Amino acid sequence: MADIVTAAMIVIGDEILSGRTKDQNIGHLADVMTAIGVDLKEVRVVSDEEDAIVDAVNALRARHTYVFTTGGIGPTHDDITAESISKAFGVPCEYDERAYGMLEAHYAARGLEFTEARKRMARLPRGADHIDNPVSVAPGFRIGNVHVMAGVPSIFQAMLDNVVPSLKVGQKLLSATVHCPFGEGVIGGPLAEIQKSYPDTIIGSYPKYLDGSFWTELVVRARSQETLEQATASVQAMVDGLATRQL
Repeated sequence: MADIVTAAMIVIGDEILSGRTKDQNIGHLADVMTAIGVDLKEVRVVSDEEDAIVDAVNALRARHTYVFTTGGIGPTHDDITAESISKAFGVPCEYDERAYGMLEAHYAARGLEFTEARKRMARLPRGADHIDNPVSVAPGFRIGNVHVMAGVPSIFQAMLDNVVPSLKVGQKLLSATVHCPFGEGVIGGPLAEIQKSYPDTIIGSYPKYLDGSFWTELVVRARSQETLEQATASVQAMVDGLATRQL
């Protein structure tokens, strides 16, 4: 069996926490990680504060195979992700020669001044590798198991496309869905017993409401097809048994 590969995400930005900006990156990362067999286990949203970023990075990089961050690598004074990641790893944050040259040439080609603010985007933790940015040139970076990317969705997605081929992938979760006409209050007990019987599965219940009626969608996930089929059959038998009692 392939190793289980886990990931966490840190969304950085006061604008997310204030509601001024609606995050679009969590769902995209979740979709991509699921597709390649990486279990996204945690997502944290933190403010533009160094201590908050450092604490989150150090906590999550110790627990997961990969950490992905978004936001805070732009040109403004509150873009402090590069400095914060450097502090988390105990290395200097400094101008990266290749990033500096790329950005300098980029702005020269556009006839724009390479201002001190724009130069900030060339600062990386010492020893970090670039994550290419085909949209606006300014690179993200990778240090240890932490991948640092832009918060702008189009740039984040382009950067992630460049990161995915380098990742170790895991065994994908298989899933099956069972329609249940009963609410969670009815199925909670027996469903918990089924979960205990199949510890290698993840069984989720998702309440639904349509046309004045409540019902539940039951989703069984497992890495083994045999286990998935056995657990799904048990869930279906539980639903069928409850339906028979209602007759």
